[in-house]
Amino acid sequence: MNKVYSSEELSRLVSLQRRQGKRIGFVPTMGALHKGHYALLQKAREECDFVVCSIFVNPTQFNNANDLKNYPRNLEQDITLIASICDLVFLPSVEEVYPTTPQETYDFGSLDKVMEGAFRPGHFAGVAMVVRRFFDMVQPDRAYFGKKDYQQAVIIQRLVDICTFKIHIVLVDTVREPDGVAFSSRNALLSADKRKEAPFIYQTLSEAKTFINSKTPLEIKQWITNRFKENNSFTLEYVEVVDANHLNYVTAFQPGSKSLICLAAWLDNVRLIDNIEFNT
Repeated sequence: MNKVYSSEELSRLVSLQRRQGKRIGFVPTMGALHKGHYALLQKAREECDFVVCSIFVNPTQFNNANDLKNYPRNLEQDITLIASICDLVFLPSVEEVYPTTPQETYDFGSLDKVMEGAFRPGHFAGVAMVVRRFFDMVQPDRAYFGKKDYQQAVIIQRLVDICTFKIHIVLVDTVREPDGVAFSSRNALLSADKRKEAPFIYQTLSEAKTFINSKTPLEIKQWITNRFKENNSFTLEYVEVVDANHLNYVTAFQPGSKSLICLAAWLDNVRLIDNIEFNT
């Protein structure tokens, strides 16, 4: 596996593979890699001839300075995890990614104004800035994103449309630990005792899913809200029922449609997000 630090060297090596007719797969990450990231790389490995992974903690997508400071970092462990499945890892500095102060803006309509966008102002603008730069540098044929960050994935697809990139966005199912907790870099910030309580989130989502034929979306939201009120370890930030394509709030379930229940909650001063998909 090649370790590359400059965009110039990245472009040179990827272009060499492209001239040989190879399909390029790309997985952008912020490090603190886990089995969820590995699943993205595994999917890229299955579908592509040359797999690129970036590890870069992007400062522009953090609206909280402490969140950026405390974001878990373990580069040596990351490299060990992906060495056997990745062909090239891009490890740029902030100056390499942002040689000048980023100024661009994107119109994502309502996609970046709900859920995560409502509680993390500027977050998706920062995500778009860095992904746009990486897409320009790598020019992949396929890029892989996890469904745990479903809203982000939908916004990246809109970014591809806006910028007319010829990139196929592949969504990969959320990978969970045996107790149902979605793999997340932030899980490492939980104390051992609080980590034992984390399955409550997915347990609640799974039970809520069973109500889609007997409750309205509003009733499901209220049921989840009440469940969290009964658990003093958690602070629920939001819960929404949205359609899978446009993230519009669902007020009534329509036959043949795909929806999600999405939520964010605080546990042990750590913000966790999760979702569950279902068809009606």
